[in-house]
Amino acid sequence: MINIENEVTVSVVIPTYNGEAFLEECLQSIEAQTISHEIIVVDDRSTDRTVAVAEKFGARVIVNDVHKGQVAGKNTGIRNMRGQYFLTVDQDDKLMPGALAGLIKELEDNKAMIVMAKLEDFPQSDADRSFCHKEPFRGILTGAALFKKEVFDEIGLFDESVITGDVIDLTDRCKKHGISIVRSDLITCGRRIHGGNFGRTNQKDEYRDYAKLLRRQFLEKIGGRDKAGE
Repeated sequence: MINIENEVTVSVVIPTYNGEAFLEECLQSIEAQTISHEIIVVDDRSTDRTVAVAEKFGARVIVNDVHKGQVAGKNTGIRNMRGQYFLTVDQDDKLMPGALAGLIKELEDNKAMIVMAKLEDFPQSDADRSFCHKEPFRGILTGAALFKKEVFDEIGLFDESVITGDVIDLTDRCKKHGISIVRSDLITCGRRIHGGNFGRTNQKDEYRDYAKLLRRQFLEKIGGRDKAGE
């Protein structure tokens, strides 16, 4: 059994773009974790003080040469991580106290490669309250899914052609490689709901990505049937 208090390093990757307003709270929530960790901030050419805020907290900052998007930021973090575990967090969210320790315990107890916990929405203002889930929920990777580094050696990196459908794509590839995802009832992340949420401002991309991934899955099934009938 690994001594999770001293020997395990988690690489926490935060893709950022003009995240100055909330990034400090996000970083504070990571710094409060009891598990040894590194913070990698991948900045997508911000025009505000995002980089300065990250550097103030001692994060390892990687600034993209051109604007690449959030998914590419995760992949840059994976390529540069030093830890044996990977977790990504959105710039406007907050890890719950003890989140990293809880995720590692769940993963090691289940002898798993990936564990997916739950998030809990909180509104930035009263106007945002109606957009919040009423109960904790799972199904989002950021702040809630812990990966062993070897997962990406097995299935590859995130698909950068998919902007918002990363969960469907990831779970599909894990299934193909026989990697199961352990689902936990732990609440590991507070998801801030506000007018600038990526999901709310990129709904068209979300619908397009889901349709694209479902079509890919359908064609792969059809192709498999054709081969079986040869």
